[in-house]
Amino acid sequence: MKYPFIIFLMNFLPQYPGKSLSRDGSYPKAFEDVKKEIAGYSNIAKDIIDLAVYGKAQNRSYERLALFADTIGPRLSGSKNLDAAIKYMFRALQEDGLENVHLEPVKVPHWERGEEFAMMLEPRNHSIAILGLGNSIATPPEGITAEVLVVASFDELRRRAREAKGRIVVYNEPFLTYGQSVQYRSRGAVEAARAGALASLVRSVASLSISSPHTGWQNYQPDVPQIPTACISVEDAEMMSRMSLRGTKIVVYLKLGAKTYPDAPSFNTVAEIVGSKFPEQIVLVSGHLDSWDVGQGAMDDGGGAFISWEALSLVKDLGLRPKRTLRLVLWTGEEQGGVGAEQYYQLHKENISNFDIVMESDEGTFKPMGLAFTGTDEARDIVREIMTLLLPINITDIYDPADGTDIDYWMRAGVPGEYAHTGAACWREDTISPGETPRLHLILHHL
Repeated sequence: MKYPFIIFLMNFLPQYPGKSLSRDGSYPKAFEDVKKEIAGYSNIAKDIIDLAVYGKAQNRSYERLALFADTIGPRLSGSKNLDAAIKYMFRALQEDGLENVHLEPVKVPHWERGEEFAMMLEPRNHSIAILGLGNSIATPPEGITAEVLVVASFDELRRRAREAKGRIVVYNEPFLTYGQSVQYRSRGAVEAARAGALASLVRSVASLSISSPHTGWQNYQPDVPQIPTACISVEDAEMMSRMSLRGTKIVVYLKLGAKTYPDAPSFNTVAEIVGSKFPEQIVLVSGHLDSWDVGQGAMDDGGGAFISWEALSLVKDLGLRPKRTLRLVLWTGEEQGGVGAEQYYQLHKENISNFDIVMESDEGTFKPMGLAFTGTDEARDIVREIMTLLLPINITDIYDPADGTDIDYWMRAGVPGEYAHTGAACWREDTISPGETPRLHLILHHL
């Protein structure tokens, strides 16, 4: 089941200026008003469920996504494929009958990985599967041959900093959660360079592996030398760790041909259903259109982008006209740190008071389980009432907390935000199956 219900209610429910939802004398009365209003949407919620789950929209977002991914392929920031994807979606949203379909120009990083090769030379010859990390510099043309230092954490690297000089640092950090472990990908090269390393190799940020390295963006710092960096598979990182613990000398040859070009022109893609009563007030739903270059980008974030589109399609197909404007934004340059979203925020923040809630889906598109929420106890009571509308499809759980790269700028400024996902730890862009849909994540700072 897609996530139009929260979108729908945020559009149709009135605001309650002057009505306190704090737990004082006014709260029960105001809450009862809200509770009754939410219950009044049960028939419309049922119509949305029937259309999305059993009606003509069943699997529609999957079919749209499959055609898109098969037609366009991977969509790396600054690439011709991303340009083609944006043009494709611009036409598709127009053909779907959405309103105010337009493109908003932004500048995005343009990095290409080039040739990549790694080989263990000692204690035996072994081909190492690698993927260069985004923004990495290249090795010298002849490559780098050096002894390896394996560490399990930044703390261990600092303790053994003298051993790191002139070596290739291999991080074999245990996987905890994506949020905790991804720091080794984003900061690994900087920390290794501080210790005098020639390059760094980072264990893929994944709980499981089939000898499949994962790519992702990493960041240099102005005051630290830049060194080449790449991800390796969980299996190779574990193997080198075992060898190191036995005292075995490990020598690796590494060659990366990455290139960084000037920032490229790109676009955020926007479409709307204009509100009937408060058209200036915005309920924003979103996913990012760019992807990495080593898969189809079907899950990260094709699924999130297309269920966000589907939410508008469902409202349109039912002939519903929300009180507030429902705006779809398909971001560009998310994988490079949300650069398209940041530029969108800078362009529109002067109207921040008109943004009632911002939503993002970017953590997998699977079977829904409930709603993740961060906010006051009073707001949680309201969300719990909203979730009763999902009882017919048994999606009533409330989780905590939520975040999102592309909506973070708005949330830090105090705009309520929602993040939709299923809690998948990490993935490489590959495929999804028909009928797989997201669990919802929601932050409400106020209602």
